[in-house]
Amino acid sequence: MIRTRIPPSPTGEDLHIGNLYSAYINWTFARKHNGKFIVRIEDTDRTRLVEGAENQILSTLRAYNIAPDETIDIGGPYAPYRQSDRLDIYKKHAEDLIVSGHAYFCICTKERLDSVRSEMQAKKLVPRYDKYCLARQDQVKREIDSGANYVIRLNIPADTEVVFTDMIRGEIAINTNNLDDQVLMKSDGFPTYHLAVVVDDHLMKISHVIRAEEWISSTPKHVLLYQAFGWDLPFFAHLPILRNPDKSKLSKRKNPVWASWYLEQGFLPEAVLNYLALMGWSHPDGKEIFDAEEFTSVFTLERIQPVGPVFDITKLEWMNGQYIMKLKNDNLRDKIQELYKENKLDLNILNLSIPLVRERMKKLSDYWNIAGMLFEPPTTYEKELGDQKELLEKVTQTLEAISEWKADVIGEKLQDLATAEKVPFSTFFMTLRIALSGKKITPPLNESMEILGKEECIARIKNAA
Repeated sequence: MIRTRIPPSPTGEDLHIGNLYSAYINWTFARKHNGKFIVRIEDTDRTRLVEGAENQILSTLRAYNIAPDETIDIGGPYAPYRQSDRLDIYKKHAEDLIVSGHAYFCICTKERLDSVRSEMQAKKLVPRYDKYCLARQDQVKREIDSGANYVIRLNIPADTEVVFTDMIRGEIAINTNNLDDQVLMKSDGFPTYHLAVVVDDHLMKISHVIRAEEWISSTPKHVLLYQAFGWDLPFFAHLPILRNPDKSKLSKRKNPVWASWYLEQGFLPEAVLNYLALMGWSHPDGKEIFDAEEFTSVFTLERIQPVGPVFDITKLEWMNGQYIMKLKNDNLRDKIQELYKENKLDLNILNLSIPLVRERMKKLSDYWNIAGMLFEPPTTYEKELGDQKELLEKVTQTLEAISEWKADVIGEKLQDLATAEKVPFSTFFMTLRIALSGKKITPPLNESMEILGKEECIARIKNAA
């Protein structure tokens, strides 16, 4: 049974777009092999927990149609799926490691640890713990019995090559002289990521650990833990980290990184997933547009390239526009109506405007920028119209004389007026566009005027004049 997972930490507003990428790859791989996709909440960093983040993470995943098979709110055969509910499990396994000599108690203060690291850095050595407490465990245990705070550290062997195979990057070897004796259990009784992830992945029968490349340097510690417990290794695959066009790492200081932000801006879930699928991976047939079903059918981990792919919002907007153009008018209307539900848009105007704007939209939130003039008269103008008062008065007279208020009739009469007044069409219709909407760019003008109606158009032009 193929079993994959993501272990998001509820320490932010929502799921990071990079975590959504990992989730999509894990979900796709499990789905391709008729396996299971698990979402396990890693809430052991108690100082950074954000209230409500757990529910937000799960809500966002489901909004993108990445539904877990097992998680905190639906359960599963290996519950509980929240780490803070599994503390006794970690404690037992940490104690087993101490008994086997693969871990030890440490009572060193922060001041001593800082001093040791500073000294090593001064000697240009890899800063790591000096195993001071390992050589005096009897005394350490007595002090613990007397109330001393302690942690449990992994006892990493000296000068040993740890080798593992990455399904994307091939064989990777790291010498233990470059590894620190990792803390496994903190003084608050909570495990660190390193112990918890190994114990949980084993007990939950995770077959493939598919995660970001930033965890490559930690994988040797995890391999040592698997070996210490006498457990078989899962398959490892480390995905490339998404980067900005300037190759810097995506960060909330520079970018919108929360996955829900893209939905709020009117990016379609299927378009975002399609774009994420292309991060470091390419379709065997060179396609750029494909759905989740097709992605699942042709996807392989081995086809992912390890070089950090560029996450370019401009390219994502283009792709999202392609998806919007493929929507039926009714579907697009419903999505726009949902996005702007607080505005309570006039349904008749919305229906009439969809064919006029769909090809101009890159995301659903573009709708108001393009078509808002159909719902509200302008309060500001992108261009001064003070010198066009006489022309606008003649436009008003022309419009008042039109008996059949249709786009083609409106356009014909206005062209006749522009010709008679010897005003270039570009100047004439830009002036009219500004008067009606306040903007230089709108949906097709004649059709917009038909939707607005005769009285509204005349009122707006008079107001602008």
